[in-house]
Amino acid sequence: MKNEVQLTPAAVEKVESSTEVALVEKSPSHQKSSRKPSDRDLELARVESEKNLSFIKAWEDSEKTKADNKAQKKKSSITSWENSKKASLQSQLQKIEQNLENKKAETKEKIKNKIAMVHKAAEEKRAMVEAKRGEELLKVEEAAAKYRATGKPPKKKGFGCFGA
Repeated sequence: MKNEVQLTPAAVEKVESSTEVALVEKSPSHQKSSRKPSDRDLELARVESEKNLSFIKAWEDSEKTKADNKAQKKKSSITSWENSKKASLQSQLQKIEQNLENKKAETKEKIKNKIAMVHKAAEEKRAMVEAKRGEELLKVEEAAAKYRATGKPPKKKGFGCFGA
């Protein structure tokens, strides 16, 4: 320290007792001249002790503030990290959802195309059935015209045992 005071063992004992109990009384300024040198030493020791306590308190407050600031900085860093990771995961989720939507749209389109193909095949089959029906009706009409021309009725197929 800059202003160290050399104390006698008796003065140290008095300083220790005065710091513990704090019984040092301030005297009015007109009594300064009547003080003894040992009172002056005690007063200097008390002032030095208060100064040291004040420095210790300031150091303690400074260290606590440093610790608080360090903790706050780490918390902020953790929050930033958390937000970054959340944003990354949200981005991945959106990408996956978009891929699913694309696959869903593609699958819907494929299914609609298959439905259209089935409808087309059904229409073709219906057209074939109608064409065959038309051919059969034409055959029946031709056969009926032939039977009318000959005057003979058609032979019954499948009913041979009941026939005439």
